Amino acid sequence: MSADKKTKKNKLKNSKKGDFVKRTTKQMQIGPGNFWNNVLSVLFVLLIFTAVYSYITENDVKPEELTLSAMVTQVKNGEVAKVLVQGSEITITYKEEGRVEGKLKKETDAAISETLTNLGVSTQELSSIDIEVQDPTGFGYWLGVLAPFLFPLLFLLIIIWFFTRSVRGAGMQAMSFGNSKARMIDPNDQNQKVTFKDVAGAKEAKQELEEIVDFLKNPKKFLDIGAEIPKGVMMMGAPGTGKTLLARAVAGEAGVPFFSISGSEFVEMFVGVGASRVRDLFNMAKKNAPAIIFVDEIDAVGRIRGTGIGGGNDEREQTLNQILVEMDGFEPNAKVIVMAATNRPDVLDPALLRPGRFDRRVTIDLPDKKDREEILKVHARKKPLQEDVNLEIIAQRTPGFSGADLQSLMNEGAILAAREERKKVGQFDLIRSIEKVMLGPERKSHVLSKKERKITAYHEVGHALVASVLPYADPVQKISIISRGRAAGYTLKLPDEDRKMHTRKEFIDDIAMTLGGYVTEEMIFGDLTTGPQNDLQVVANLARDMVTKYGMSKLGPIALEGTGGRLIGGGMSEDRGYSPQVAKAIDDEVARLVEEGKEKAREILTKYKTALENISMKLMEVETLERPEYEELLKQEGVPINDVYRDEREAEEKITDPSKSVTDEVEEE
Repeated sequence: MSADKKTKKNKLKNSKKGDFVKRTTKQMQIGPGNFWNNVLSVLFVLLIFTAVYSYITENDVKPEELTLSAMVTQVKNGEVAKVLVQGSEITITYKEEGRVEGKLKKETDAAISETLTNLGVSTQELSSIDIEVQDPTGFGYWLGVLAPFLFPLLFLLIIIWFFTRSVRGAGMQAMSFGNSKARMIDPNDQNQKVTFKDVAGAKEAKQELEEIVDFLKNPKKFLDIGAEIPKGVMMMGAPGTGKTLLARAVAGEAGVPFFSISGSEFVEMFVGVGASRVRDLFNMAKKNAPAIIFVDEIDAVGRIRGTGIGGGNDEREQTLNQILVEMDGFEPNAKVIVMAATNRPDVLDPALLRPGRFDRRVTIDLPDKKDREEILKVHARKKPLQEDVNLEIIAQRTPGFSGADLQSLMNEGAILAAREERKKVGQFDLIRSIEKVMLGPERKSHVLSKKERKITAYHEVGHALVASVLPYADPVQKISIISRGRAAGYTLKLPDEDRKMHTRKEFIDDIAMTLGGYVTEEMIFGDLTTGPQNDLQVVANLARDMVTKYGMSKLGPIALEGTGGRLIGGGMSEDRGYSPQVAKAIDDEVARLVEEGKEKAREILTKYKTALENISMKLMEVETLERPEYEELLKQEGVPINDVYRDEREAEEKITDPSKSVTDEVEEE
């Protein structure tokens, strides 16, 4: 290496060190705003102190200075009422009210009575006045002597402490940048202890995690046979499915310390702080081993490296590198298990998921009907319930709800009951809380005009009528024109059973049902409002997904979903992966699917226009129609309820129920 290159390299190092020192020093100093605030506060206190002192000294009447001969004259004239002797100072109080006291000095060795007698005051004149002698204490004497010097010094020390407190705090904060911010839950803390009994559902996930608990309790059983427990457990699932709760349950079952930290807490403005915190966290866990380290939202630091965003020395990448090193170090049996949670496993770095690191992956799905019922029972433990509460019905009406949604549902039900001054939570409270969690609170102050109420009623009944006639649409549970959240009205449709997969027929009927309100406004009123805005967005997204993701169109089984984009010239550019001709074909196919759904909805609403009008009028009258009331109105209007899945379930029940014969069916008919 040449001398010039070495010089440039040293300059670069020195400049980086200098920048770091400047940034650190800046953090340790008081900010400009705080400095001037402190100065103004001190000046304000000083002004108040000065004003009070001036007021006291101005109103304090100074005593009259006398000589000893003048005092003798006043005593002989009978003007003196009392003489107070304090050391060498004499204070004279006169008989005349309102007269200023007199003050003079005397010799400390001679008594005041002896001095007055020597100056010609008779014994009778001395007996007519009250003479009091007070010997000053040592503390009072020295306090009086040192007060003029002590109090200004004390005031100065308070000002210095006031200014240096912020500097000291900033300095301590700067020195603790590299320390871990993990929160530890002690295994003996019963208030924060969570076990598998507190986690309902997620049976497969709990089975996977029971091995972790067994290893932490009895590691010798695994080590004797040569088995190594996974170092890392990656829990993946939708938000609110209970990933953090399961991690705490593992620590509670094993009875070991639980170190919890978020992925974003590793990253700071200084380069290297995140890596230092990772080292400190693992050192803490090793000292308390066996222990569990839980990193929530690990995708904040665990994203794929080498994307070019942030540069090669990005703080996030350095933190990830340190995590990888700590998890794949030279101590394979450190009895420290790292658990992490994320709802974006697709963006994690492959090195993080390879065997030896986060090699065990636990997927936590949304709960099914039975699991939802168990979760509701867990959250209903501390809530008094009325006799009419049926959690099975609540679980049936909440498909797609996560554990967090169900907890919020039970809490909202309790709040509704307390708001109405009731001591127990009823079924009606829980039914209303479902809609509140899904759509938002009722907006009773959002009063619609008569015309808007009519348009909203027709719009919602249009949705419901199309959904009831189409065989693959979800059944309608409730129709309402009471505003909730951002919606002026809503049609609540939910499947009777959970589905993991959806068919093309279901999507096509769903498009037609969603466009039912749009078609109704156009057909009945000859005009359109802004009401179908969200409906059109849902339809467009669903139709595009059918074409580009699921292969449910004339374009065939081709995945045409975009890959996300790539970095070009400092900005993101979409990389769709197909030609403009294919893009036009996708747009045409999406338009065709939407148009077919629109025509199907128009055909149904035209055929049952009378039912549409009558049910809409009834909805305007009562504002809300539950499923039994709505289906009774359909029967009265002669509208068939086509539900393929309900017919299939009834057929299966007939086959599996041998007690029901064909004769019984004929008699029922």
